[in-house]
Amino acid sequence: MSFQLFLQTAASSSQSFLMSVLPFVLIIGIFYFFIIRPQNKKQKETENMLASLQKGDKVVTIGGIHGVISSVKEKTVIVKVDDNTKLEFTRSAIANVVRDKPVAAGKKDKKAAASAEPTAAVPAAAESASEPAAAETTAADSTEEK
Repeated sequence: MSFQLFLQTAASSSQSFLMSVLPFVLIIGIFYFFIIRPQNKKQKETENMLASLQKGDKVVTIGGIHGVISSVKEKTVIVKVDDNTKLEFTRSAIANVVRDKPVAAGKKDKKAAASAEPTAAVPAAAESASEPAAAETTAADSTEEK
Protein backbone atom coordinates (compact mmCIF):
# COMPACT_ATOMS: atom_id res chain seq x y z
CA MET A 1 0.00 0.00 0.00
CA SER A 2 2.74 2.45 0.86
CA PHE A 3 4.53 1.54 -2.38
CA GLN A 4 1.47 2.53 -4.43
CA LEU A 5 1.24 5.82 -2.55
CA PHE A 6 4.92 6.45 -3.30
CA LEU A 7 4.38 5.81 -7.03
CA GLN A 8 1.39 8.14 -7.14
CA THR A 9 3.29 11.00 -5.49
CA ALA A 10 6.30 10.39 -7.74
CA ALA A 11 4.10 10.53 -10.86
CA SER A 12 2.35 13.73 -9.78
CA SER A 13 5.63 15.41 -8.88
CA SER A 14 7.14 14.52 -12.27
CA GLN A 15 4.08 16.00 -14.01
CA SER A 16 4.30 19.21 -12.01
CA PHE A 17 8.04 19.37 -12.72
CA LEU A 18 7.37 18.94 -16.44
CA MET A 19 4.68 21.60 -16.37
CA SER A 20 6.97 24.08 -14.61
CA VAL A 21 9.91 23.46 -16.99
CA LEU A 22 7.87 23.46 -20.22
CA PRO A 23 7.41 27.28 -20.44
CA PHE A 24 11.17 27.82 -20.09
CA VAL A 25 11.87 25.29 -22.84
CA LEU A 26 9.34 27.02 -25.11
CA ILE A 27 10.88 30.46 -24.45
CA ILE A 28 14.37 29.16 -25.23
CA GLY A 29 13.05 27.57 -28.45
CA ILE A 30 11.36 30.82 -29.51
CA PHE A 31 14.54 32.82 -28.85
CA TYR A 32 16.57 30.35 -30.89
CA PHE A 33 14.30 30.31 -33.94
CA PHE A 34 13.42 34.02 -34.00
CA ILE A 35 16.61 35.72 -32.76
CA ILE A 36 19.73 33.55 -32.60
CA ARG A 37 19.32 31.53 -35.80
CA PRO A 38 18.55 34.48 -38.13
CA GLN A 39 21.38 36.51 -36.60
CA ASN A 40 23.89 33.68 -37.20
CA LYS A 41 22.62 33.27 -40.76
CA LYS A 42 23.04 37.00 -41.48
CA GLN A 43 26.54 36.98 -39.97
CA LYS A 44 27.59 34.09 -42.23
CA GLU A 45 26.19 35.90 -45.29
CA THR A 46 28.15 39.04 -44.36
CA GLU A 47 31.37 37.04 -43.88
CA ASN A 48 30.89 35.37 -47.27
CA MET A 49 30.23 38.75 -48.92
CA LEU A 50 33.39 40.27 -47.39
CA ALA A 51 35.47 37.25 -48.41
CA SER A 52 34.24 37.42 -52.01
CA LEU A 53 35.04 41.12 -52.62
CA GLN A 54 36.72 41.62 -55.98
CA LYS A 55 38.15 44.43 -58.04
CA GLY A 56 35.39 46.25 -59.91
CA ASP A 57 32.60 45.54 -57.39
CA LYS A 58 30.36 48.49 -56.59
CA VAL A 59 30.14 48.81 -52.81
CA VAL A 60 28.58 50.94 -50.10
CA THR A 61 30.45 51.45 -46.83
CA ILE A 62 28.86 51.57 -43.40
CA GLY A 63 29.36 55.34 -43.55
CA GLY A 64 27.32 55.56 -46.76
CA ILE A 65 30.17 56.15 -49.20
CA HIS A 66 29.52 54.67 -52.64
CA GLY A 67 32.40 53.58 -54.84
CA VAL A 68 34.08 50.89 -56.89
CA ILE A 69 36.79 48.61 -55.51
CA SER A 70 40.06 49.37 -57.30
CA SER A 71 42.21 46.87 -55.40
CA VAL A 72 41.84 44.25 -52.70
CA LYS A 73 44.39 43.57 -49.97
CA GLU A 74 44.37 40.97 -47.21
CA LYS A 75 42.55 43.06 -44.59
CA THR A 76 41.68 46.22 -46.52
CA VAL A 77 40.15 47.33 -49.79
CA ILE A 78 40.84 50.48 -51.78
CA VAL A 79 37.64 52.09 -53.01
CA LYS A 80 37.65 54.50 -55.93
CA VAL A 81 35.15 57.21 -55.06
CA ASP A 82 35.86 59.73 -57.83
CA ASP A 83 38.20 59.93 -60.82
CA ASN A 84 41.22 60.90 -58.68
CA THR A 85 40.00 59.92 -55.22
CA LYS A 86 40.75 56.56 -53.65
CA LEU A 87 40.04 55.65 -50.04
CA GLU A 88 41.29 52.65 -48.08
CA PHE A 89 38.82 50.83 -45.86
CA THR A 90 39.00 47.72 -43.73
CA ARG A 91 36.92 44.89 -45.16
CA SER A 92 34.49 45.07 -42.26
CA ALA A 93 33.63 48.67 -43.23
CA ILE A 94 31.88 47.45 -46.38
CA ALA A 95 28.13 47.30 -45.73
CA ASN A 96 27.04 45.68 -48.99
CA VAL A 97 27.89 45.05 -52.61
CA VAL A 98 25.57 46.82 -55.05
CA ARG A 99 24.28 44.58 -57.81
CA ASP A 100 22.84 46.32 -60.86
CA LYS A 101 19.78 44.40 -61.96
CA PRO A 102 18.51 44.84 -65.51
CA VAL A 103 15.00 46.26 -65.61
CA ALA A 104 12.50 44.25 -67.64
CA ALA A 105 10.60 46.01 -70.45
CA GLY A 106 7.27 45.68 -68.62
CA LYS A 107 8.64 47.41 -65.55
CA LYS A 108 9.96 50.32 -67.60
CA ASP A 109 6.51 50.92 -69.07
CA LYS A 110 4.92 50.90 -65.60
CA LYS A 111 7.49 53.41 -64.32
CA ALA A 112 6.90 55.66 -67.34
CA ALA A 113 3.14 55.49 -66.79
CA ALA A 114 3.55 56.24 -63.10
CA SER A 115 5.72 59.26 -63.82
CA ALA A 116 3.16 60.51 -66.38
CA GLU A 117 0.25 60.25 -63.94
CA PRO A 118 1.31 63.04 -61.55
CA THR A 119 1.63 65.54 -64.41
CA ALA A 120 -1.84 64.62 -65.66
CA ALA A 121 -3.24 64.95 -62.15
CA VAL A 122 -1.96 68.51 -61.74
CA PRO A 123 -4.47 70.18 -64.14
CA ALA A 124 -7.32 68.24 -62.51
CA ALA A 125 -6.20 69.53 -59.13
CA ALA A 126 -6.10 73.07 -60.48
CA GLU A 127 -9.64 72.71 -61.85
CA SER A 128 -10.94 71.36 -58.56
CA ALA A 129 -9.27 74.22 -56.73
CA SER A 130 -11.07 76.76 -58.92
CA GLU A 131 -14.47 75.10 -58.46
CA PRO A 132 -14.80 75.92 -54.72
CA ALA A 133 -14.05 79.56 -55.52
CA ALA A 134 -16.81 79.53 -58.13
CA ALA A 135 -19.17 77.95 -55.61
CA GLU A 136 -18.39 80.73 -53.12
CA THR A 137 -19.20 83.44 -55.66
CA THR A 138 -22.53 81.83 -56.53
CA ALA A 139 -23.36 81.56 -52.84
CA ALA A 140 -22.51 85.23 -52.39
CA ASP A 141 -24.64 86.14 -55.41
CA SER A 142 -27.60 84.22 -54.06
CA THR A 143 -27.41 86.01 -50.70
CA GLU A 144 -27.31 89.40 -52.44
CA GLU A 145 -30.41 88.55 -54.45
CA LYS A 146 -32.42 87.87 -51.29
